[in-house]
Amino acid sequence: MPRAATSSKRKTHANTPLSWADDTELVGLVFDLEATSTTSLYSQYTIGLHAWFLDQVRQLNPHLSAYLHDGESEKPFNISALEGQLLPSGKQLQIQANQTYHWHVNAISQPVVQFLSQWLTQLPPILELRNAPLQIKQVQIIHPPTTYSQLLNSPTNKYSDISLSFVSPTSFRRKGHHFPLPVPVNLFHSYLRRWNDFSGTPVEQEAFLEWIDENVIIHQHRLESVKVAAGKRGSVTGFTGAMSCGLSKPALANSEFTQLFYALVQLAPYCGTGHKTTFGLGQTRLDWVEAEQTTPSGVLTNLLGERIDELTAIFTAQRKRTGGERADKIASTWATILARREMGESLQVIAQDLEMPYITVKTYVKLARRALKDPTLKS
Repeated sequence: MPRAATSSKRKTHANTPLSWADDTELVGLVFDLEATSTTSLYSQYTIGLHAWFLDQVRQLNPHLSAYLHDGESEKPFNISALEGQLLPSGKQLQIQANQTYHWHVNAISQPVVQFLSQWLTQLPPILELRNAPLQIKQVQIIHPPTTYSQLLNSPTNKYSDISLSFVSPTSFRRKGHHFPLPVPVNLFHSYLRRWNDFSGTPVEQEAFLEWIDENVIIHQHRLESVKVAAGKRGSVTGFTGAMSCGLSKPALANSEFTQLFYALVQLAPYCGTGHKTTFGLGQTRLDWVEAEQTTPSGVLTNLLGERIDELTAIFTAQRKRTGGERADKIASTWATILARREMGESLQVIAQDLEMPYITVKTYVKLARRALKDPTLKS
């Protein structure tokens, strides 16, 4: 479960009506949720948030639902983890009765924005998060409705530095591995992929990223490395924190790329940064946000990621003779299932999250435990 940082300067647009122009392509919402009772919450609950949101889409727009499940483009939405008081309870988390939690949903394509507009008119009263129902008390706009053209043409001071804060664990994929550093080329490659998929005005990637590499200067950073379980399988090595950067003076000679640079900066809070943003990773803010000190719940969720990583290394080593992508996937799946079972989660919940038959999950747990006891086994 991604651990989110919070800011005391919480920017909302509370007076903005929950409606927007038909041509809107991007918007960010924040839901105020209230726990109906004190109850345990499994550590990878963002999988449940992801599933609940997709089920809401399925009920209202089956065509969009099929695209979100099967589309090969970048995902046109992202969600956050819950912001609020999550306490450790044994090996699980606990939500507190009558406490308010905040949940972000961002849309970065016109079809998803149009779905949100329809959905908000018939929003269910309860967000059903497996044995932890949350009342939807209020929805506000946190990132104002806009279009890609408006981002590109918004007035900016071309000499101004910018700050980006990564308020949930953030990571990139590079050469088949996690890359947990906000190197400018990786940052802007991440944003440009979304821009090229959804803006309708794609940009030639290689030349722009070369310009980024030569001209973006990092002035300051405060980063922390984290390892978390994220998505349905495996763990992610990522980072949280903040950085400030700007452009070199020679960069300003290329007005087209300078304009795009600032447009992509404005895009960042809507689209998030890096991968697995639909499971709560990569939530990004434009201010310098001071991260909270590591909380007991943060330590607990990090432990799951570390344990999955440890078990994956063991099972991968045992299967190194077979090798290949299938062997790596089996090792990661075994590790995820066993680590979550060790954290006290039921096999039924794990099977549902991984979309696997219960009997298969049960078999994998047995095989994984046997492999730990007898490293010569590679079944």
